This record gives sequence, structure tokens and C-alpha cells, in this order.
Amino acid sequence: MTSHQRPTRVLLPDEGLIILNCSRSKLVTSSPIPALELYQGGCIPHARAHFANNPVLRARIRILSAAHGLLRPDDPISTYDRRLRTRADALRLHEQTVSGQLEAELADTRALRHLLIIVEPLYLLALQHVFDRPDRLEHLAVVTTPWGWQDGLEHLRRWGWA
Repeated sequence: MTSHQRPTRVLLPDEGLIILNCSRSKLVTSSPIPALELYQGGCIPHARAHFANNPVLRARIRILSAAHGLLRPDDPISTYDRRLRTRADALRLHEQTVSGQLEAELADTRALRHLLIIVEPLYLLALQHVFDRPDRLEHLAVVTTPWGWQDGLEHLRRWGWA
């Protein structure tokens, strides 16, 4: 399919999920603001702009934070400074937070079959639970750079979300 062709079927919102990693570049704020507004780097600004007029699809974004695990776009958070620096950090985040969050996401969204992940390689370790559940996913796309929005758009076009 070329980038200009439309899919034969547009995915319903519950059928897809996008996971992006957080960024070091954040708004400095003393009061909590929506997660999608806080982060200013990587793919987050592109995702924010792309889904600005579609709150239903915007809600299908998750942001993988070193401090909070998986965040929904409207989860209120304040400025913080924590990075995944080592493999052990990523695995600890997976075990303590992300694994349970991913399992809850899969349980709550039975129709979920398509997943687009755009994260740095170290953050991918924190998402390893996704790879333990291949029975649930028809399509798993992984882009291992936080600036891979253009690559991600190809998948969103196939979903009918771009």
C-alpha cells in the first residue's frame, strides 16, 4: 500500500494503541498538567498536533515515562527529572509498573489487536510484556527511535488514523 492509499477498513479506536516514550524536554510547571502537554521532545509534539482535533484517537496514545510507567494523554503530572539509564532500570520499571499496566490495558480493551511502539531501545525493555502476549496482537510495529514519527505515520495510514 502506498502512503496515499486508504485502508480497506479503518481501525476502530479500541483496536489500536500507540506507545511513545517520554522526553527530557518538558514544560516547567509547578502544578500538574496533562501528560501529552508536558512533554516537548521526541514524537510527542507530532502526536499532539496530529490528534489535536480527534480526542477519541488521542486517547489511544500512551506515554512511557521512566517515573510513572504508562501514562494516558490526560493524566495530570508535574515536571520531573528521571531517565532510564541502564538495562536494570528498564527491567525494574517493567516489573514494578509497566507489566501490570499493559496487562490491565489488554484486559480492559478486548478489541485491541494493533500496536505501534515508537521508543528508544532501552524503553523497549520496559515493554517486554507485549512480546509475551503475541496471541493478542495481529499487528505489532516497533520504531526504535523517539524521532520516528514519519515511520510511525505509515502504520497509522494503514490503520486509517492518518
